[in-house]
Amino acid sequence: MKWSNLEPNRTQLSFNRKTTCSSFTLLMKLSLQIAAHGVKVTFVNFEPIHDKIIASTPGIHGKQGLISCASIFDGLELESDRNDAVEFTESTGRVMPGQLMNLIEKINQCNTTNKEQITCVIVDVSIGWALEVAKNMGIEGVAVHTAGPAGLALALCVPQLIKDEILGDDGTLLKGKSISLSSEIPAWRKFEIPWITSSDIIMQKAIFKFVRTGLQNFKFANLILSNSFDDLAPSALKLTPNILLVGLLLASNHLGSFTRSFWPEDSTCLSRHDKQDAGSVIYNQPYRRKFIYKFPKGFTDRIADRGKIIEWVPQEKVLAHPSVACFLSHCGWNSTMEGLSMRVPFLCWPYFADQFHNRIYICNVWNIGLPLTPNENGIITKHEISARKKTLISSDGIKANVLDLKQVARKSIDEARSSFKNLKSFIERIKAI
Repeated sequence: MKWSNLEPNRTQLSFNRKTTCSSFTLLMKLSLQIAAHGVKVTFVNFEPIHDKIIASTPGIHGKQGLISCASIFDGLELESDRNDAVEFTESTGRVMPGQLMNLIEKINQCNTTNKEQITCVIVDVSIGWALEVAKNMGIEGVAVHTAGPAGLALALCVPQLIKDEILGDDGTLLKGKSISLSSEIPAWRKFEIPWITSSDIIMQKAIFKFVRTGLQNFKFANLILSNSFDDLAPSALKLTPNILLVGLLLASNHLGSFTRSFWPEDSTCLSRHDKQDAGSVIYNQPYRRKFIYKFPKGFTDRIADRGKIIEWVPQEKVLAHPSVACFLSHCGWNSTMEGLSMRVPFLCWPYFADQFHNRIYICNVWNIGLPLTPNENGIITKHEISARKKTLISSDGIKANVLDLKQVARKSIDEARSSFKNLKSFIERIKAI
């Protein structure tokens, strides 16, 4: 167990079990909002990435000492592959509940008043065992749903879809070529169903099990939060009546230093952007998977006046820069929220899970982007990207839609609007426990 700047008086604990940046980013943004209102936070992660977070987020303790970091053991050896979702989920579910309970007990034993003890545990919705630990300890449990409302609506409908024999017990699509929840929500074609997007059968079954486990976890949560707002997917929200919308959760909505990644951000790209013409740059979203890039000798020098390859960027700042013409994105929900709030049109290249259905919202519902289409060999070529980019930035309709949606998004966090009120009421609820 590791500690960083951890003082013994904490009242709220945020726990991130996942290795994905999206989960870390969302929970950290929420923690910073909570800390800004005077609530002390312990941000918990598993040991292998604890040091990375401290190194990449130098200002994490800046909120008058209200945020501290701790880590617990995930049950895997240091050299284990934590991208193996099956092994990682099984190990963490077996080992980490006891670790988390011990951490909470240790913090609470160091305090003499209820006001200074852990009174609320906030976790990714998938971490049912953490919510169960909180419930068994008499502590408020709050689940954060990191995907969009439509994804949550689909998950909530899974039991009925199995009962109606549309889905098999293993998530297989038994009837038709798509799943439709209502005429107002875009249907999921077979290859867009989150647990079927992977070509690996074992992974498909693991993701579907993950979805079903998430449903069971809801019974342990006192509250469910979502990084969304009322006007974004209203039809899907009708099927998720008990969710509290607190979006937009943006890094720019709080003071102090912040990073969205486990890895140090390279801000040198911003000075490069300053030298570019307005609307002349494609921002290609980084995606952390195992891969090897083999560039020809002298490649980076040859493209020096046209492109820059760096490890990780301050994404919100890049998206907000006037030189950025469009966002070549995998369409993860949190990146989608960042892009639309910065008035940036999308080139959509989804990779996994809910990203394919998010693409439908971006391209067909909100009309703020275009899809990239593979050729007959399944390859998205440079010619496809170039042609789509030209169409995208020349479309007055898409430009108008992007501006309109940005205004709607920004209004959601005005003091008179629901997202602001929801976040404020949630924080007041925590402070009153």
